Amino acid sequence: MMTIRAMQKKDVNDVHRIELLSFRSPWSKASIASELNNKFAHYLVAERDGKLIGYCGMWVLFDECHITNIAVDPAERRAGVGKSLLLAAMEVGDYYGATSMTLEVRETNRVARDMYRKFDFEQQGYRRRYYSDTGEGALLLWNVNIQRTVQNNTCILSDFALQWETFEKKGASE
Repeated sequence: MMTIRAMQKKDVNDVHRIELLSFRSPWSKASIASELNNKFAHYLVAERDGKLIGYCGMWVLFDECHITNIAVDPAERRAGVGKSLLLAAMEVGDYYGATSMTLEVRETNRVARDMYRKFDFEQQGYRRRYYSDTGEGALLLWNVNIQRTVQNNTCILSDFALQWETFEKKGASE
């Protein structure tokens, strides 16, 4: 079974490895590590059989949760890991006081856009030339009721075990 827990310092190398395999303009290892000290940041990692296979980062500010990045090891894609991470992020966001979630996605990333649509994200804006590596625009997506989305997707909750004890109360909701 897949487990999802809070990212720890020991996970930074594996998260960075997946970041490098997933993005044209990946975050540096130092940037990922610094998120562990950001009081608004909450990073989740997915593991199966002791191997880190994906991660999701988010910032919770007041009642909003902003997904900073989400990625799955290429060898594990199309197996529900991304869906599980996104749903877990919604649960964790709710735990920290968020009611809505937002993110940017490349306008050409059909796979991600299809997944987000299935989780009630709707386009609320467009950021022209958002991605500096290609000049591509980003769609600004919002889910305005993450609790409802979690309730409507309870069947996915059985695909993973969320290790709640690894998450601390911190940040804007304290």
